[in-house]
Amino acid sequence: MTMAKKYDYLVVGAGLFGATFAYEAKKRGRDCLVIDKRNHIAGNIYTKEEEGINVHIYGAHIFHTSNREIWDYINQFAEFNNYINSPVAVYKDELYNLPFNMNTFSKMWNIKTPAEARAKIDEQIAQLNITDPKNLEEQALSLAGRDVYEKLIKGYTEKQWGRDCKDLPAFIIKRLPFRFIYDNNYFNDRFQGIPMGGYTQIIEKMLEGIDVRTSEDFYDLRKTAVKNADGTYTARLSDGAEVSYDRILFTGQIDEYFDSKFGPLEYRSVRFETETLDMENYQGNAVVNYTEREVPYTRIIEHKHFEFGKQPKTIISREYSTEWKPGIEPYYPVNNDRNNALYEKYAREAAAEGDVIFGGRLGQYKYYDMDKDLAAALDCVNEEFGE
Repeated sequence: MTMAKKYDYLVVGAGLFGATFAYEAKKRGRDCLVIDKRNHIAGNIYTKEEEGINVHIYGAHIFHTSNREIWDYINQFAEFNNYINSPVAVYKDELYNLPFNMNTFSKMWNIKTPAEARAKIDEQIAQLNITDPKNLEEQALSLAGRDVYEKLIKGYTEKQWGRDCKDLPAFIIKRLPFRFIYDNNYFNDRFQGIPMGGYTQIIEKMLEGIDVRTSEDFYDLRKTAVKNADGTYTARLSDGAEVSYDRILFTGQIDEYFDSKFGPLEYRSVRFETETLDMENYQGNAVVNYTEREVPYTRIIEHKHFEFGKQPKTIISREYSTEWKPGIEPYYPVNNDRNNALYEKYAREAAAEGDVIFGGRLGQYKYYDMDKDLAAALDCVNEEFGE
């Protein structure tokens, strides 16, 4: 009988959080086995080269941060270009720049100055006379006025959430960023870009020299797990190989880990329709949002523009926001009051699991931008290793 291969950590999930933890653990002399149920590493930041274009398989990912340490950290693994996210919004036959800025307002109202734009928005808000917003529609109208709401917020938001704006809570839109300058840069962060050559290479470099098993289901493995007298665990992989480990870093759904004993948490998901087109340039921009409710997709991504590509063909992805149900990929936690209260129950259970660390977007039921996910992973490392 062969001896089980011994690891300090079983890392469940080969996305950014899990890979960062494994990379840092290896630097500290710990052995990790990283498993992922998908047939590839890199989680939702996975990029795949097709037609010479790095396709963001699970939707557009643009790295942006104001944290110099995080920016320097990620730049160890790839060279980033100077891509600036400047989405375009399409409403019927009208085109607008995002975020809401003077280019947006001048196109919408044929005005030129910040004073004119402010006056127009203030006038529309005053006409509505909403003092205590009861839902998202009233909240957005009280912040933006009717034109901006009707053309750029209403339809897009309803598609994102799968509900009428009147049926969504007001707190979802606490504020709306208006810029009274001619600036189409979507993010306010100091550092921004796309890794030249895609994101997958970053995770590949992080996991260099670390044992990785893809197409490996944690729940199948868990069924075989036995706790040994010395406190370690022994379990079997899908090919029958035995492994042992001391602790688990878990980046899957926290409710699923506990068999949804308090009830399932809610998520939103995204469906993609991707096609290759025999043309050099389809829409002239990486991200174009479709803000009408009647257009079924929320946006179209043209992947080549993230890296300023000149390839003879182009690849586009239409994104459809959908309700999540078991069996499809969960993307966004629905962090309303009900779900947050439910998550707290699972968090208390997680705190009692002495040999398991929960991390990442699904493990902590929290929407993370990539820089925040990376920072949270490094915080987790520091906590685990007492630094």
